[in-house]
Amino acid sequence: MPSPEHEQVVAMLKNAPRSEGASPTLEEQRLGYDAMAALHPLADDIEVEQTTADGVPADWVCAANADSGRALLYFHGGGYVIGSRDSHRELASRLSRAAEARVLLIDYRLAPESPFPAALEDATKSYRWLLEQGFDPSRVAIGGDSAGGGLTISTLIALRDTGTAMPACGICLSPWLDLVGTRASAQPGAVDDPMVTREALETMASQYAPTQLDHPSVSPLYGDVVGLPPLLIQVGTREVLLDDSTRLAEKLDAAGVSFTLEAEDGLIHVWQHLAPNAPESISAVERLGKFIQARTP
Repeated sequence: MPSPEHEQVVAMLKNAPRSEGASPTLEEQRLGYDAMAALHPLADDIEVEQTTADGVPADWVCAANADSGRALLYFHGGGYVIGSRDSHRELASRLSRAAEARVLLIDYRLAPESPFPAALEDATKSYRWLLEQGFDPSRVAIGGDSAGGGLTISTLIALRDTGTAMPACGICLSPWLDLVGTRASAQPGAVDDPMVTREALETMASQYAPTQLDHPSVSPLYGDVVGLPPLLIQVGTREVLLDDSTRLAEKLDAAGVSFTLEAEDGLIHVWQHLAPNAPESISAVERLGKFIQARTP
């Protein structure tokens, strides 16, 4: 049974006022998404340092207990068209504390100004930059939520295909893996997710990769996952994107890849980010942190 704190967020999303007339512009959507982060300020002991990872704007987000030799490269969500370091800095700070790791939170280029493969190029560049800074790949994790979760799998596949030393593990929070949209959980009445709709996904997909939706680097659910590092996947059963995670689990199992799938009953899309004070969020982030620690000793 979802907690009252989780359900308060659900009610807020369901009851959010709908604009009359013209839909919000993309810039308004981006500003609104980033503004949500202001509701949850950073803890006093979090340090944020701006940097560039081979030209990609980024923040080092570090809790006081972060191990300087352990890193999590994190890709924010937002359907490849919204989201930024501003929107995800607070989530990154909690992941830093839980994983006892420095978190490199990047601002990959967004569509439609910079469609596919811009985000993937920035993601792989940032990982290689980490290695150039002296990080041992055996102490590096890659992760992301929603589109960032899909970008995590695409990045791992790209690194494998280019012979780059692989990170120790990956984490995916409610990943968006199939931009074609062939999922039963997106059909009308299948789930009750106030955060993500099938129509919104279709719009974002057309902005990111209008003619390449089934390309395995766009929709990694159609890619070859053999040889990927261990993965922890978290998804809510209330999500439109539920089937993306369950189908990925099937592919990983068939390919012999070590993985853990946590399908949380009654939870919405990226609840770890949207309801940071809910007990489900606290426990989920703790599990993500322990997973990373165990694989990056």
